[in-house]
Amino acid sequence: MRDLPQHRPVLAGMAYNGFSEAGVRLEALPEGHLLHVLGAIEPSVLAAELVKAGFAKSSIRKAGFRQWFVAGDEPLVPTSLDALVAGLAGKAFVMDQSHGRVRIGVSGRSSRALLSRGTAVDLDPSVFPEGHSAMTMVGHLSVQIVRTGDDSFELTVLRSFAESLWDDLTHMAASAEKDGV
Repeated sequence: MRDLPQHRPVLAGMAYNGFSEAGVRLEALPEGHLLHVLGAIEPSVLAAELVKAGFAKSSIRKAGFRQWFVAGDEPLVPTSLDALVAGLAGKAFVMDQSHGRVRIGVSGRSSRALLSRGTAVDLDPSVFPEGHSAMTMVGHLSVQIVRTGDDSFELTVLRSFAESLWDDLTHMAASAEKDGV
């Protein structure tokens, strides 16, 4: 069965730990699971259903009106997905986006300055606290930005645009270093 396509992480082989002077680190995050949940359901109810279905280590990110992304590093287990779909029946719909989107970590003391070069979202911690998310544009690409810590963010992008976003981020970091940011 050599003719069957093999899964290869889209950012495999991309290494970027640089610009220690600029205080930025880019990281290709594990291509675990990403579920798109749509429906009139409270996040606390969704969180309880995620635990029941075996997604206790996943995080919930607001993705729009009555929409959430459920992201985690662990690979998707079909029985867990089936359990979640059954638990949310009549409350919300679940769509597996695990193979369609990629997550990139941006961290370091200058991560906010780097991201401000590509998006108009105000990333100040008083406005955009840890756990907050926004669907926005980074350059010309549609991206979800999530603050995961004081100086760390996670960007989720469509798989086919992941390399382009990675390149944009490295160019913005290089420009920031050149400008002394």
